[in-house]
Amino acid sequence: MLPTVCVCTKLRRSARAVTALYDDALAPIGLTTPQFALLRALQRTGASPLSTLATATGLDRTTLNRTLQPLETDRLICSRPGADQRVRIIELTGAGMAKLALGTPLWENAQRRMADALGTEHDRLFAILDRIEEIRA
Repeated sequence: MLPTVCVCTKLRRSARAVTALYDDALAPIGLTTPQFALLRALQRTGASPLSTLATATGLDRTTLNRTLQPLETDRLICSRPGADQRVRIIELTGAGMAKLALGTPLWENAQRRMADALGTEHDRLFAILDRIEEIRA
């Protein structure tokens, strides 16, 4: 791989490597890392308007919709209109909760692998990544 001095390139490469590790871990349950992360987010937030879920996950609505579509097709989530017909409420289904239960040990294993790889630098990396996320805010 070509060396780079570009922060963006380095972060994107690193993100792809980490995503591949988690995707491999989650492959047995047929979910991608972004899909599993959305199920976890819905587990934490409960039924949420699409705009609230977008804000909570840091995703734009287009990316969020694209990631939610297969989850809804597989009946892991459902959507319904809110009180205002322009609002769409997204909710985790029983099947989605069951899929999370299957995937959580796989995700935890990927987490352990990353923690082992990072060692004592884990907290420092997270502090740096938090600062990077604040740049856009």
